[in-house]
Amino acid sequence: QQSGRKYNLFLKRRLRIDKRHQSKDSIFFRDGVRRIDFVLSYVDDLNKEWEKKLERRKEFESNLQKAGLELETEDKKESEDGKIFFVKIHAPWEVLITYAEVLNIKVPIRENDIPSMVENPLDCVLFPLRLPEKVMHPEPDYFTAPFSKDKQELYLINDESTFFSPSMRNRIVNYILTRCPYGTEEGKKKFGIKRLLNNGTYTAAYPLHDCQYWKKASDPNCDSERHTLYMEWARFLRFYKEQPLDLIRKYYGEKIGIYFAWLGFYTEMLFLAAVVGLICFLYGLFTMDENMSSKEICDPAIGGEIIMCPLCDRECEYWRLNTTCESSQYSHLFDNVATLFFAIFMGIWVTLFLEFWKRRQARLKYEWDLVDFEEEQQQLQLRPEYEAKCTQKKRNPITQEMEPYLPLTSQAVRFCISGATVLFWVSLIIASMIAVIVYRLAVYAAFASLMENTQTLQPISGLLTPQLATSVTASCLNFVIIMILNFFYERIAIWITDMEIPRTHMEYENRLTMKMFLFQFVNYYSSCFYVAFFKGKFVGYPGAYTYMFNRWRNEECDPAGCLIELTTQLTIVMAGKQIWGNIQEAIVPWICNWWGRRKARNNPENLYSRWEQDHDLQTFGALGLFYEYLEMVIQFGFITLFVASFPLAPLLALMNNILEIRVDSWKLTTQYRRPVAAKAHSIGVWQEILNGMAILSVVTNAFIVAFTSDMIPRLVYYYAYYESEDSPMSGYINNSLSVFQISDFPEGNEPKENPENFVICRYRDYRYPPDHERKYLHTMQFWHILAAKLAFIIIMEHVVFIVKFFVAWMIPDVPADVKAKIKREKYLTQKILHEYELEKLKERLCQGDKRATEKEFIATEGRMELSRAM
Repeated sequence: QQSGRKYNLFLKRRLRIDKRHQSKDSIFFRDGVRRIDFVLSYVDDLNKEWEKKLERRKEFESNLQKAGLELETEDKKESEDGKIFFVKIHAPWEVLITYAEVLNIKVPIRENDIPSMVENPLDCVLFPLRLPEKVMHPEPDYFTAPFSKDKQELYLINDESTFFSPSMRNRIVNYILTRCPYGTEEGKKKFGIKRLLNNGTYTAAYPLHDCQYWKKASDPNCDSERHTLYMEWARFLRFYKEQPLDLIRKYYGEKIGIYFAWLGFYTEMLFLAAVVGLICFLYGLFTMDENMSSKEICDPAIGGEIIMCPLCDRECEYWRLNTTCESSQYSHLFDNVATLFFAIFMGIWVTLFLEFWKRRQARLKYEWDLVDFEEEQQQLQLRPEYEAKCTQKKRNPITQEMEPYLPLTSQAVRFCISGATVLFWVSLIIASMIAVIVYRLAVYAAFASLMENTQTLQPISGLLTPQLATSVTASCLNFVIIMILNFFYERIAIWITDMEIPRTHMEYENRLTMKMFLFQFVNYYSSCFYVAFFKGKFVGYPGAYTYMFNRWRNEECDPAGCLIELTTQLTIVMAGKQIWGNIQEAIVPWICNWWGRRKARNNPENLYSRWEQDHDLQTFGALGLFYEYLEMVIQFGFITLFVASFPLAPLLALMNNILEIRVDSWKLTTQYRRPVAAKAHSIGVWQEILNGMAILSVVTNAFIVAFTSDMIPRLVYYYAYYESEDSPMSGYINNSLSVFQISDFPEGNEPKENPENFVICRYRDYRYPPDHERKYLHTMQFWHILAAKLAFIIIMEHVVFIVKFFVAWMIPDVPADVKAKIKREKYLTQKILHEYELEKLKERLCQGDKRATEKEFIATEGRMELSRAM
């Protein structure tokens, strides 16, 4: 019986193969001539809305044909699972030229005769990083002009079937699909493929990839650009190669192209920051043995004789300073003179990155014909959700047509609800951070008691101090909470934005961007801000400690400073986020597509069609790039806001981004349906967010160096309070620790045991000793240090900001050669168009056209002269 089933299945497949002579892997209609520009799919399920969906599809497809599109349907019997219908759409020449004019698409009119830039003398050195010229520049460089149906002979139209690229074609078809009506329901005119997808009339709508990614198409008319992108760009073994940006733009459109251009440029600039950061780290490593502070802490005659006050009340004992020997040595890796230099350098690097990106972006705008680009009508068009939810109408003063609008009172109510929700969730983030702080305070006492009292832990207690143990476990806990909250925040931000009912697609994306960035900013950075600016700053002193909620004693910094704990926090959160993000981006789509990819490899092309293969892939949604940008901008915050505490952060980011480029390209090329091509001339609102973070980073790093690092107290001691001219830093540790008389402990706060009968203990602060008339008040050295810290912040901020603004002023946003090329192209394009109009006018005059007057001829010539003069 089983062999009989296999035989029947074999006959069924054999019949299907014999039925078609053309491979179903083809991207053309059955005639092999008309190209498939878009595919719609649906399942003909017999539920209660079956008839309504059928009527919608009939009306919609009828209107598509009235718009000039050609359709061809694949019956469900021809699909692999026997359930899905596929509607293939082709845009004929007449439709393409009509909507090319509507969308203001620029097309070639003459080959570019402007000489290319002078060759880079480093080209020989960079040759291993280069890709073949055919991959880097798949098309010649042309002068372009907006398409006009009336001037077709002006354009370089060699072949109508290939004049518009596949990405242009799917963009035009998508424009028609989003505006095509499908009937009237509840007295409202309904239109657009998005609504039909939302209500289940269609299950998917997507343009086709041009071939399978692992092999070229068998059809010679197919360019197999997907295969080229996979071989030259999407494989990790090509990580050292440049990106084929022109091919990415040609295949996926400018919006995706500009993202990969920005990501690649960001990664290139990170290389310089990573090298400088590594040098600063190595400086700290090689000067560890010369650090006088750690020498004194580790010296049995100094650190071994200094008795420190207990780290917690009652349960903790007195401890010797030299037990923190290893941690003080390792803190020097990040807390040294190079820290100051690197903080200033990164303030300038951020400016260079943003300014040079503007220049790179300007060059891309010229090369990709985006100089005169204004946001697409599709982006400025009213969102279907806005039209559906806004029942009231008013006259548009520009178009003089009635259109939906949201009353001011409704807007105010929605914004109030939105603002309250945002505040609630931000408060929830802060509450979760406070919970982590409470955890830190609770386990800090436990770690302090355990590590000081348990002999079995003595071998590791030197390196793993109570402060560091608390910081590591709290950072891991904080990272887990961040990941959990992120899951909810994404959905809450989308829900809030939907509730506000933004008017246009651009407005929707900008609002969502700001909300998501606010959530992520507070979520990821709040714990780092706590360690950097609050931990160890409000401790009090023995006998008068500060308590949170009158129960938990505030944390103290390590005797060598708090910077090593900020480094630990930053490393765990940043590295954990990057590792988790890459696993999520690479593994999840691969698992989701595993079954579909197995079918694609195992079934004959005749049985598993190109549209079915793409149907089984994941959807790269409208917010696909949004999450990619968000991930990189959060990383940008880590390497700028807190980089003074961790010079290796740019190196970690560089390694992550090298992997990120290939992971993003791999999943886009192999795991996702082909996105609809869209135009974009910049990275949008993200540019403003990056500018804001660049300014904030100068302030945060100045405060980190001043208040978190131990550099300013050391410099004040070095220049004003040194005890030995031969060794100015000797005695610093003893000077930085104040004295407390144990008998002054309040009842209930002193340790349970004092077996060695210590009389005094030391603590980290600058206060008068117990025998002074100003007992336990701050010394003048404390105020000198505070003044030095504030002065340093003001000086560093002003110096960096002055350099930043000077660098920004010195570097023009648009390169001089690009400006010249833009002007020359505009001039030549106008000249070509004017000459064309003049020739047409001459022909009309010769043919005796009465409408063509001599004055019109003179006016046209005059316009040419004026253009030439300008």
